[in-house]
Amino acid sequence: MPAGRPGPAAQSARRPPPLLPLLLLCVLGAPQAGSGADAAVISPQDPTLLIGSSLQATCSVHGDPPGATAEGLYWTLNGHRLPPELSRMLNVSTLALALANLNGSRQQSGDNLVCHARDGSILAGSCLYVGLPPEKPFNISCWSKNMKDLTCRWTPGAHGETFLHTNYSLKYKLRWYGQDNTCEEYHTVGPHSCHIPKDLALFTPYEIWVEATNRLGSARSDVLTLDILDVVTTDPPPEVHVSRVGGLEDQLSVRWVSPPALKDFLFQAKYQIRYRVEDSVDWKVVDDVSNQTSCRLAGLKPGTVYFVQVRCNPFGIYGSKKAGIWSEWSHPTAASTPRSERPGPGGGACEPRGGEPSSGPVRRELKQFLGWLKKHAYCSNLSFRLYDQWRAWMQKSHKTRNQDEGILSSGRRGAARGPAR
Repeated sequence: MPAGRPGPAAQSARRPPPLLPLLLLCVLGAPQAGSGADAAVISPQDPTLLIGSSLQATCSVHGDPPGATAEGLYWTLNGHRLPPELSRMLNVSTLALALANLNGSRQQSGDNLVCHARDGSILAGSCLYVGLPPEKPFNISCWSKNMKDLTCRWTPGAHGETFLHTNYSLKYKLRWYGQDNTCEEYHTVGPHSCHIPKDLALFTPYEIWVEATNRLGSARSDVLTLDILDVVTTDPPPEVHVSRVGGLEDQLSVRWVSPPALKDFLFQAKYQIRYRVEDSVDWKVVDDVSNQTSCRLAGLKPGTVYFVQVRCNPFGIYGSKKAGIWSEWSHPTAASTPRSERPGPGGGACEPRGGEPSSGPVRRELKQFLGWLKKHAYCSNLSFRLYDQWRAWMQKSHKTRNQDEGILSSGRRGAARGPAR
């Protein structure tokens, strides 16, 4: 080992004391007697300040042991030693500290401001709370899944972060009478949410609001007025099945079961479907499903895997005029369309010649009809009937054209053989 360089033991002995006890000061409280905490006091004790404020603090020793002075004392904040130029001795027993333009506390339980003796031992500690008063909560939304409970969530404020522990309370009461009630089951669907499990009345409106409180003040949201019957939702439709439609290469059939939770209640339901191809994140939504529990998707790509989801919106419960709340989407169900058996361009297909009188109108009509089907996604009984009629017409037209071509060919062969006789 080179001369003059301290060994590992000496280096270890010179390391500062661990910071964990200091960081836990504001959580567990001030150190107990015997640790040196009774030898000094910090003033002010546990102050609460706005961000950007200044702090003037003092650490005064009590003369225990006898002859103790402020000489050699120093400050730490969250375990980091503060620059000596921020401190000055007021008298033989008091060390002052000046902090300006304070930032928000690094931990909601408070920052640890500690006064140390020359040897690094802790003489006194204080919790420093620096932050903002809560802002007015907003964007309250509520829903019920069984008409007996209610779940609500909200946004804590325009900026949200206060740097201090902020308590949010959801309050509710019957609109015209009754006392204030406080929700008790918090964080059920996120950090700012609460669930009221029972004892709610129907056919009468409730007033709901959120109160936010911390060390620097309080704020209250606007009041939301609602009737439980107007905010009912369901679980996603179960048993979603997606299958092919025979050999049709551009279609899939989707079937599902109505949500069972509200089957005993008088209500209507409408559904939405969305689907995407396997290698895409873009969903296409089908809105005009109405209250059916099946739908045929058309205009799809042949030989392609699709993911399909369904959701439900109950409305008109016991005569409610509100639009209802959409459920979550069902779990994705996958299915693939059949591969196309028609040869593509350059595959030897014989394209109709422009001189054939029927080819242009038929192709244009087919293109228009398929475009209409793709737009309406095959989710109405009318489109099913039209499609069946169109298929029958196409088959009949194709059969008639083949018969005419056969008769024409026979006539030509007969005419060709006539002169030979």
